[in-house]
Amino acid sequence: MPHKPLNFLCITTYFKGEDFLKSCKADGNNVYLLTKKKLENENWPWESIEDVFYIDDWNQEDVAKGIAYKFRTIKFDRFVALDDFDVEKVALLREHFRMPGMGRTTAHYFRDKLAMRIKAKAENVNVPEFTSLFNNDDINAYADTIPAPWLLKPRMEASATGIKKIHSKDELWQMVHDLGDERDNYLVEKFAPGDVFHVDGLNVDGKVVFSRVSKYLDTPFEVAHGGGIFRSATSEIGSTIEKGLQKMNKQVMKAFGMQSGASHTEFIQSKATGELFFLETSSRVGGANLAEMVAFASGVNLWREWAKIEAANLKKITYKLPKISNKYAGIVVSLSRFKHPDTASFTEAEIVWRMNKEWHIGLIVVSDSSERVLELLDNYTHRIATAFHASAAAPDKSL
Repeated sequence: MPHKPLNFLCITTYFKGEDFLKSCKADGNNVYLLTKKKLENENWPWESIEDVFYIDDWNQEDVAKGIAYKFRTIKFDRFVALDDFDVEKVALLREHFRMPGMGRTTAHYFRDKLAMRIKAKAENVNVPEFTSLFNNDDINAYADTIPAPWLLKPRMEASATGIKKIHSKDELWQMVHDLGDERDNYLVEKFAPGDVFHVDGLNVDGKVVFSRVSKYLDTPFEVAHGGGIFRSATSEIGSTIEKGLQKMNKQVMKAFGMQSGASHTEFIQSKATGELFFLETSSRVGGANLAEMVAFASGVNLWREWAKIEAANLKKITYKLPKISNKYAGIVVSLSRFKHPDTASFTEAEIVWRMNKEWHIGLIVVSDSSERVLELLDNYTHRIATAFHASAAAPDKSL
């Protein structure tokens, strides 16, 4: 018996999630988009969108009233946040309209780095030593017992935005004083050099049904603060590190109450001890074109499958994962000193994707060999650094 079309309201304040919108529509559902007015000229898949609602700036009450007005004639079945910055706002909307899906408490674990740390520690998931900045005695006790360096992190920013490295107790207190009344929105944690990994996954009915482990070849912090070139590559399939991180990812998803959808979770392996630590997670598809890299390696398009999971959940039918392939993929992305960089000189057969974005250059390669992927990424990084690379200062939202 055919199911009636579902009405998805997809909410994003950034241009992303095109494959999610297309997949929803292809499965016979109605897709409505709520986004910022300044994004109206982006290349949205308009043929998949029933209607679009624009806002200038996000005001929670105004957005709720606008949705309530549309709800009179459109019975929305699902609200979906396509970007990290929209997760908590949309959780509040779900609670207001009694919509199924992630509520505010669970959403907080996927947005607030302090909530992540406290919950993970309570559930025996390994995290770097940390402290909130609420209490002066706690800050002093932390600085006196945990050796520097430390990282000062905004609780609610994404990626490496606003992170500061601190080398002494005096410097820490100077930062705290500079933050003033904003200090409660930050935490401090131990900085431990090591390799940073990301696990990109899909979750259904409280279980991880797919996950792929990849390693940043330069950490997001190094790229953001050193003006570097962004690189990531699939980790060795079947390796001890892959198995360890997949297990740890399951622990995190269970601890944080993830039910259904996509997730992007980051871990670090200490250079000194080899120990694995949980860094942060999000209830969304990873940014920086990592979804494309995962798709070329595994055959799983995270955006598309996330849409199918949401629809299957609403229709109360069993979600089926597509056939998985075990190839290796790698991505290299950089700012370019040219508006439209010419990548014609990159001719290797392993190239499967070229970035089409002004003032950027990027490539994805795929191979049956992890060594070949890393060899190509090293080669391309050197060539891009020499002939194309431009750098920009990291965004600073901390002080």
